[in-house]
Amino acid sequence: MADIHNIVILTGAGISAESGIDTFRDAGGLWEKHRIEDVATPEAFARDPALVQGFYDARRAALDTVEPNAAHRALARLESEWPDDESHSLLIVTQNVDDLHERAGAKSVLHMHGRLRSALCTACRARMEWHGLLSDAPPCEACGAPALRPDIVWFGEMPYEMERIYAALAGADLFVSIGTSGAVYPAAGFVQEAAAYGARTLELNLERSEGSHWFDESRQGRAGELVPAWVDELLGG
Repeated sequence: MADIHNIVILTGAGISAESGIDTFRDAGGLWEKHRIEDVATPEAFARDPALVQGFYDARRAALDTVEPNAAHRALARLESEWPDDESHSLLIVTQNVDDLHERAGAKSVLHMHGRLRSALCTACRARMEWHGLLSDAPPCEACGAPALRPDIVWFGEMPYEMERIYAALAGADLFVSIGTSGAVYPAAGFVQEAAAYGARTLELNLERSEGSHWFDESRQGRAGELVPAWVDELLGG
């Protein structure tokens, strides 16, 4: 651990799958039940807002039925035990829209694809915490307009805080990808970005991803086993 000061961790659907949250691309996943074009694009929302709102209302409600797993808890422990000084940093960048990292105790979490428990006003662009339904067109807490949508980055939209993510990758000594498919950009390119600045790179995934060949090391297995073991190794090294 002595030569590792700055860590960037990318998490994807695979880390939450063990908590019971559907992945998108696996057999039986969300995209087999709904076409991307119907629920995850701005055009879909403009065409059929009731369908889109209902889809995300159901996913938001489902968060109440799941709990963080051992992988989420291990990352929260790593964050809490990582040195807190000017020469160290740790950032968890997640592609997931659930709140399991936070519920496990993590604080430095950047949701590049938005959050289910956040609403975005299309009238005034205000964001607000949201735990209920959006399908009944509630008013915006900031401007009063009935113009709220899920605060989710849809296909064709720019992920959040990309400048901050790239700055963190540029300063990273270690980049770790957990439970990602390696198929969705820009996140799929983070490993190359970090490596270009000299970071070590590690993949922890159920199976080798489409981008496994870019990593210095790739370990396969369940996130609930791989992540705690890696955290123990890192903190004990």
